[in-house]
Amino acid sequence: MADTIVLTVPEDISARARAIAETTAQPVEQVLLDHLKTLSAPLPALLPDEQAELDALHHLSDDALWTIAREQMPEDVQARAHALMDKNTRGTIGDDERVELDGLVERADRLMLRKAEAAALLRERGYVFRQKDFKPPHE
Repeated sequence: MADTIVLTVPEDISARARAIAETTAQPVEQVLLDHLKTLSAPLPALLPDEQAELDALHHLSDDALWTIAREQMPEDVQARAHALMDKNTRGTIGDDERVELDGLVERADRLMLRKAEAAALLRERGYVFRQKDFKPPHE
């Protein structure tokens, strides 16, 4: 059984949906439903230590959050990750290097997660910012 929902969409979205519907010979409703189905997957739960790390950010000062939001992976670590990714792409990466690459990717993922949470908290606290505001002060 399906629920009926009436939804008003902006003209630009309606035009894109109609164009896709025409191109694919589908009803507009089906195009929109297909797109909505891609949005329905819930985000995976974080590991308890990751969630605790993010929860702790809520107690930090604005200055501390700005420091986290501007944090960058050290250049030598970035260079090593890129070298390992290149080896992986070429199919020449060894087992130990793959483990190292996996660790660096996890480290980068956690950094991005912290940065995103810090930015979200700063926005909640009333800050308005642009992408350049998140670069380290020396850049």
